[in-house]
Amino acid sequence: MSLSHLIDEAAYPLSSDAFRAECKKTLADNGALVLPNFLSKEAIQAIIEEGEVKQSLAWYTQSTHNVYLSDKDDRFAPDHARNQQVQSSKGCITDDHIDANSPLRQLYDDADFRAFLASVLEEEALYNYADTLSSINLHYASEGQELGWHFDNSSFAITLLIQKPDAGGVFEYIENMRDADAGEMNYSGVSEVLTGNKAVKELTMEPGALVMFRGRNAIHRVTPTQGNTTRMLAVLAYNSQPGIALSAAACKTFYGRTG
Repeated sequence: MSLSHLIDEAAYPLSSDAFRAECKKTLADNGALVLPNFLSKEAIQAIIEEGEVKQSLAWYTQSTHNVYLSDKDDRFAPDHARNQQVQSSKGCITDDHIDANSPLRQLYDDADFRAFLASVLEEEALYNYADTLSSINLHYASEGQELGWHFDNSSFAITLLIQKPDAGGVFEYIENMRDADAGEMNYSGVSEVLTGNKAVKELTMEPGALVMFRGRNAIHRVTPTQGNTTRMLAVLAYNSQPGIALSAAACKTFYGRTG
């Protein structure tokens, strides 16, 4: 099925080898790829309307965590970069609340879009989550809500900005802040970030932007939302292997339920 009703296929020829190679290089060089105005205005509006109708179904969490999203390590002081706590808070509706005809579902399930993502991310193929909650999430950040500094556990993230807040809600990051595979956590560099003594980059995006981000070794956060307009962000989550589901404990933590 054509995606012409959802995206600008002239600007973004997803099946083009040259376009894929260009995207792959940008992602490799910067750790991030932003495709502005990827979604049509009609698709954005439809998702906003769906999000507003379903916001009452959202599970809201407020938590403290360290940058590494790991348990406390008593070998280090509480204010050490390994243990220092930051705050995150957001609302989220899960895959089972996304309409069958939602632009988010049409895009997520489209074979050409998925093949494009796999090519740019250098994955053989991409698969849905096996659980009923994790594949598509719509996140809400109302005034004062934020995502604290952290590293992702997964090697890539795919998001669509749906609605910007009046102010705040800025995505800040520094790429290559650690080498997770080598076990190099860069505590001194992380400490500089947490104390505000290290320059950070901002990822500029407007509603409709598709973002691919390698957050496993890039420290990043979203600053607190300001104003009455809720920030809406769609997360399109895929796995590189079939049949993978979040554990019941993880679902309970992230979504407040297991199914």
